[in-house]
Amino acid sequence: MTINLAVLLSGSGRTLQNFVDEIAAGRLDARVQVVVSSRRDVLGVEKARAAGVPVEIVRRRDFDSDEAFSEAITAVLDRYDIDLVLLAGYLQRYVFPLRFEGRVLNIHPGLLPKYGGKGMYGHHVHEAVIAAGERESGCTVHIAGHEYDTGPIVLQKRVPVLLDDTPDTLADRVFAAECEAYPEAVRIVAARLAGTKPAG
Repeated sequence: MTINLAVLLSGSGRTLQNFVDEIAAGRLDARVQVVVSSRRDVLGVEKARAAGVPVEIVRRRDFDSDEAFSEAITAVLDRYDIDLVLLAGYLQRYVFPLRFEGRVLNIHPGLLPKYGGKGMYGHHVHEAVIAAGERESGCTVHIAGHEYDTGPIVLQKRVPVLLDDTPDTLADRVFAAECEAYPEAVRIVAARLAGTKPAG
């Protein structure tokens, strides 16, 4: 069964590109139906268009509240047949409707519940991990809740923190783990959802 995906992004689109590559290589039976970006001027938008994926720009500053902003995103998603919504370096709060519960996934560049929450993204996480003297880090894919970095964990992949690591070198190692973890988590969650659907 092909998994229909929507991808929400705010930046470079590296995670989106990983999914495009995994699908093209036949390692993931999925289709990216639409990309929603919170910014117009980011590489992720270019990557989506280069892959032939429809792109919609929904900016937080155009709305008075998280709820109104989220409703605009949902209105876009409702135009497509979507099984899973993937947050891929998405820096806004998406208050999704009840019908999407259990179908919105997020990937975090750390081992939740450590180093999560508002403002803890990207290099902020890697800097905090190194400053705390942690021996390992990694990534976490979880079912998204309505608050940052909350919701049941689907899987985690761990990487060592080396003595000479900088936030950049640790970020590279964690991102390599993310490239394996996120598609794997999509397969796991899609299989669970397929198991709950009535036959016919």
